Amino acid sequence: MKKFRADLHVHTVLSPCAEIEMLPPLIVSEAKFREIDLIAITDHNASANIDAVKKAALGSGLTVLPGMELQTKEEVHVLCLFDTMDQIMEFQQLVDQKLPPIKNRPDFFGEQLVVDEKGDFIRKEDRLLITSTSFSLKEAYHCVNEIGGLFMPAHVNRKANGLIEILGFVPNDIPFLALELSRHITPKQAREKFPQITSFELIQNGDVHRLSEFIGTTIFEMENPSISEIKLALRKEANRSYFVNSINEERMTF
Repeated sequence: MKKFRADLHVHTVLSPCAEIEMLPPLIVSEAKFREIDLIAITDHNASANIDAVKKAALGSGLTVLPGMELQTKEEVHVLCLFDTMDQIMEFQQLVDQKLPPIKNRPDFFGEQLVVDEKGDFIRKEDRLLITSTSFSLKEAYHCVNEIGGLFMPAHVNRKANGLIEILGFVPNDIPFLALELSRHITPKQAREKFPQITSFELIQNGDVHRLSEFIGTTIFEMENPSISEIKLALRKEANRSYFVNSINEERMTF
């Protein structure tokens, strides 16, 4: 088995809340500088910059998974991760049908920029991305699962758009493989603070909106950086596994 240091929640300038530095070549160089092997591009309800990051990563040794941070009708954020561009494009078509036709206000929400692999401007996305779709949690789970992806509630400990804050519990009729924690809490602290997640597998990502937010604290031990292997690692099957190498407590508790 090989070890893959991962950060599976990374935004680009397509997300209106991301900094202008979140450009494909800078994302790749920063991940490599931090010795991260595996990232997922997860813009809000959108996927138009994934291919640019994948192209920017060619020859670098960095694996870039296609993904999305979906906002459900309950206002819960979930990570939807896939292996291929065909899969994310199929999912994007469904999300587009579920996204309300609200125009973005760059002065209020921020710009939503589509760029190429060099970070050069292509176009602006005029439809507001940082809003709820009409997908329910359960509908979105089944949709992602049918396409062959991995569905994981994002930053469940966070008050803004976190599963626990929004619902007050983890639904027992959706078989989540894992829950994501934010950078601000260790798995041990999370289990102590939220007893309802004690039985769940917990990973941690940076929710990277600026280059300094890469953390790479989740380590997967698996054969290759694919969704099927990540699922095996989360289930701790076939000699695959994972662990969270939490950063120092001072950074985790601010």
